[in-house]
Amino acid sequence: MEAYCVKCRAKREIKDAKKVTLKNGKPATQGVCPTCGTKVFRIG
Repeated sequence: MEAYCVKCRAKREIKDAKKVTLKNGKPATQGVCPTCGTKVFRIG
């Protein structure tokens, strides 16, 4: 799965991805950018 990295300003493959649930019940994926190590987040 890909997410937008704000630091790299590009779409990157999510490393160490894990499923999380937001407060409103929607599913999301959270992980780390493989290039710079910044947290990336994708809803859905």
